[in-house]
Amino acid sequence: MKNIQLLGLLLVIVGSFLPLVHVPVIGNWNYWKLDHYLAIVCWFLSACALFGIVNNRMKIVRIFAVLLIGWFILTLAAVKIQSLQYFSFLPFKSWQETFAGVVKLRWGWIVEFLGAFIMLFAKNKIK
Repeated sequence: MKNIQLLGLLLVIVGSFLPLVHVPVIGNWNYWKLDHYLAIVCWFLSACALFGIVNNRMKIVRIFAVLLIGWFILTLAAVKIQSLQYFSFLPFKSWQETFAGVVKLRWGWIVEFLGAFIMLFAKNKIK
């Protein structure tokens, strides 16, 4: 059980360094390039989950796995809203939505969510 949860935690940490968002001309962004505070909160929640894993506290691990999933969803919403705000200088709403659509999500999110779901759904073996 610990090994599976540690694998999930490792996926979350590694996923934060993988490309999460692609911005044309600028390139790929990971959590740190998106926002330093978002990355720090992600790593803090991961550290708290590590505390639960090391101390065999399944409830703590699950709480922080749910918090991580919520944090990832909040980050995705923030990226969408920020991309719309970034092009707010354009005169027509359709142009804003079109240009905001060029900001694409990358494959790093799959790794992030997979790691959090592994921590959440790891079975507690009772001996």
